[in-house]
Amino acid sequence: MKVDRVVEFKWLAERSRFFAVLFPADGEDDVLKTVRRKKGEHRKANHHCWALRAAGGSLERSRDDGEVGHPGRVLLELLRHNDLEGGLLVSRVFGGVKLGVGGVSRAFRDAGEGAIAAYKKKDV
Repeated sequence: MKVDRVVEFKWLAERSRFFAVLFPADGEDDVLKTVRRKKGEHRKANHHCWALRAAGGSLERSRDDGEVGHPGRVLLELLRHNDLEGGLLVSRVFGGVKLGVGGVSRAFRDAGEGAIAAYKKKDV
């Protein structure tokens, strides 16, 4: 299913704030435009991790932006699992508590799942 609108979701984990956005994207250029926009909105964010799935699933990309735990891959798995085509971006504002590799992956996954759930909820 192709994502046809923008949905945003906020998640808090150990004082770190995660801002997720699910949006229509046909290629990496669309994702990079959204990343630039979100970097301006969330100036204190340390990492902007994203995943892209497009062209019937034949185009798949992800980026960890220096974050541990491969959150870009985690976000791409969410798009695959939900059979969605579009972009999924999660920006993290560090809250002073180290989450560890597993905690980082879980937090990015929870934020991404929240955006997808919000998207599906509005579909009903």
